[in-house]
Amino acid sequence: MSFSANIKEELSKLSNLTNKEALKLEFFGYLISTNTTVIKNKIKYSTENLYNINRFNKLLTNLNIDYQIDIQGKVYTISLKKQNFEILEYIKDKINIKPIFEIKKQDEIKSKAIVRGTFLGGGSISDPNSKYHLEILFSTKINLDFIVKILKNYNIQVKTLKRKKNFLIYIKEAEEISKYLAFIGANRAVLSFEEIRVLRQTRNNVNRLVNCETANLNKTINAAVEQVNAIKYLKEKKQFNKLNDNLKEIANLRIKNSSATLTQLGQMLKEPIGKSGVNHRLKKICEMAQELKKKH
Repeated sequence: MSFSANIKEELSKLSNLTNKEALKLEFFGYLISTNTTVIKNKIKYSTENLYNINRFNKLLTNLNIDYQIDIQGKVYTISLKKQNFEILEYIKDKINIKPIFEIKKQDEIKSKAIVRGTFLGGGSISDPNSKYHLEILFSTKINLDFIVKILKNYNIQVKTLKRKKNFLIYIKEAEEISKYLAFIGANRAVLSFEEIRVLRQTRNNVNRLVNCETANLNKTINAAVEQVNAIKYLKEKKQFNKLNDNLKEIANLRIKNSSATLTQLGQMLKEPIGKSGVNHRLKKICEMAQELKKKH
C-alpha cells in the first residue's frame, strides 16, 4: 500500500466523531475537493480509495445524512441529496466554502477538521523515499484561498498552482509536510515520515562526504602527477641540478613517493616542514618547468 493510502487509512480510523461542528467541517472538506460533483439536487463524491469512503461514511452517519454508495469497477461513489443538510442550500453547480463558514484562528479543532477533510477528499502525498511532495486539489479558488488562510494561521507554508480547471495546494519542503501531517492528526504517519527523512538526510550526507573525499583525492592525484612530470622534464632538459638543495630534496622525495600527501612529504624531509611549505616548493618546481617549456 502507498504512503498516501497509509495516511488515509490512519485518518479514517480516528475516533473523534462526537463534535458535530467539527464533523460538518470535515464533511465540507470532502465536498470542496475536485472529486465532488453537483448535479441538480444531488451531490456525488467519487474515489478509488476505500479508506476515503469509510471515513466519509462515518461522517454522514454521525451527521444523520441519508446517502447511497455505488461501486463501478474500482470507483466508489457516495450520493446524497442537497436537502439532507441545512447548510447545503448554498450549493449550486460548485461548492464554495467561504459564504458558509468563517473559522477563527482560535478554532483549532474546526480548522484541523476541514483541512483533514480536504486531504481525504482530494489530497495525495508521494513516497518520501523518492521525493517530498504533497498536494490537495480544489474545485474553486475560493476554497483554495480559504484553506491556505487556515494553514497560514498555524505557520504551515504552502504554495498554490492552477492546473487546467483545478486549483491546488502543494508542499515540497519536508519540514512543512511533517507539520501538515501532524496538524491533520496523522501522528503515526509523521513518525514514519520523519524516520524516512532522517535516513535520507544521513544517506545524502554520506554521499556528499564520499563525493568530497573523491574530489579531493582526484585533486591530490592530479597535482602529484603534474609535479612528477615537471621534475622528470627538468631532468630530461638537464636543468635539475640547477635547483637549490631544498628543491632537489623535495623533488627526489616526490619521485620516490608519488602517492604521498604534502603533509607526509613534509615529514620525510631532513628538516621537516608543514603542508604549505611543501606546496610552495613543489609549486616553484612546476613553475620552473613551465617557463622552460615556453622557451623550447
